[in-house]
Amino acid sequence: MTNLTHEELGYMSATELAAKIREKKLSPVEVTHMFLERIEEVNPKIGAFCTVVPELALKDARQAEIAIMREEKVGPLHGVPIGIKDLTPTKGIKTTYGSRLFSDNVPNKDAVAVSRIKSAGAIVLGKTNTPEFGHKSITDNALFGRTKNPWNTQRISGGSSGGSAASVAAGLVPFAEGTDGGGSIRIPASACGVYGLKPTFGRIPKSDPINAFSDLNPFLHHGTLSRTVEDAALLYSVMVGPDPSDPFSLPNTSENIQLAVHNPNLKGLRIAYSSNFGYYEIDTQVQSVMENAVKVFESLGGVVERVNPQIDNAEEWIYKPFACLFSCRMAAAYSALLPEKEELFDPTFVKIIRMGLTYSAMDYKAVEIARSKVWHAFQTIFKDYDLLIAPTLALPPFSIELPSPPEINGKMINPAHGWALTSHLNLTGHPAASIPAGFSTDGLPIGMQIIGRRFDEWNILRASAAFEEASPWANYRPTL
Repeated sequence: MTNLTHEELGYMSATELAAKIREKKLSPVEVTHMFLERIEEVNPKIGAFCTVVPELALKDARQAEIAIMREEKVGPLHGVPIGIKDLTPTKGIKTTYGSRLFSDNVPNKDAVAVSRIKSAGAIVLGKTNTPEFGHKSITDNALFGRTKNPWNTQRISGGSSGGSAASVAAGLVPFAEGTDGGGSIRIPASACGVYGLKPTFGRIPKSDPINAFSDLNPFLHHGTLSRTVEDAALLYSVMVGPDPSDPFSLPNTSENIQLAVHNPNLKGLRIAYSSNFGYYEIDTQVQSVMENAVKVFESLGGVVERVNPQIDNAEEWIYKPFACLFSCRMAAAYSALLPEKEELFDPTFVKIIRMGLTYSAMDYKAVEIARSKVWHAFQTIFKDYDLLIAPTLALPPFSIELPSPPEINGKMINPAHGWALTSHLNLTGHPAASIPAGFSTDGLPIGMQIIGRRFDEWNILRASAAFEEASPWANYRPTL
């Protein structure tokens, strides 16, 4: 039996938990019990988990304990609790996609990522909250309500993986799975002060015939949310690799990605720094945190130069392409249900469906051309630089009462897109992470993106680990 408090256990890294379980210093059953008790105590304050499965989790924990006691060969996540986003199918566990349309949906098959997580020995405690079909950058829905920011419950947790990010920040699980279709891992990671990794498109397979935003989606990425870079590398390592169900999934590489975090230095790396991608209005506090982060990178031996992608008209190159591609996909999947079942949908999701119906095939092809322009703009940077760093969000987490911020620094912005510097990397498929970089004057987390060439998760994790070592954040915890 352990003498650890719920909070001490809740904030232990997944890597350490896994090691202590393998060494028989911690019991999978006891660990699972304590995390379930912590969820029962803390989750009502923030709404991070929407479905908890204590009986199933404890059953799996007992099997994990038997395997340890018999000294069987176990996986790298053996006995470690995890949360799975409610956008990701889980066999035998309700998966609603945040929609009343699927309020009673219980899949008979796991998503590929979940199957691999379970095979590695992790204990699924339940599902984390998401907006309906992950369609917006804040987390609320008519089924389960809002997910609040653990640092300040009057502020947004971000979305659409807001439940996963908040659960990790609050110590309800050591890490969680998330998905990112326009920033849905990086936005909540920044808002909640955790580390979020969106790998290269295709690194982690996806296949879900029910959810149109998951099934073979051309810009959706599975990824990780954790408190440490090492835990992100650990979780990523068990999910990566091809699967026949996803024709866009990439072949395995020979590298051991976890070694990247054991070489935390920036020597020899050329790093481009963009403070606003050339057109975003950035809050002065975010700007200050980013300038300090640049100094950290320089102190670690990185060569940092200020560069902006050559994107002349963000409205035409970024906002319109993303809105068209996303809304057309949603319209193709769900417009037949309107108006008969319109009352079941979030009103903002209905607007997206109707928007998708206004685009022509010519419009769709035009935005794919624009998407190629965005790709080339970023590729031009990566010809000369190994990494690109930039803010994740243009401002600290805003009021939970707002659907989006209307202005920054007193200047009006595009409320749909003007506050998250993330969707570019879904159009291009580049890997990117959001790393905690500092705090606002009122104690709210501020995140920084570290963006790499396609297939170069190694240098993202290496640079992230170096920054984490120089400016550690994991010991900062919200007061709940």
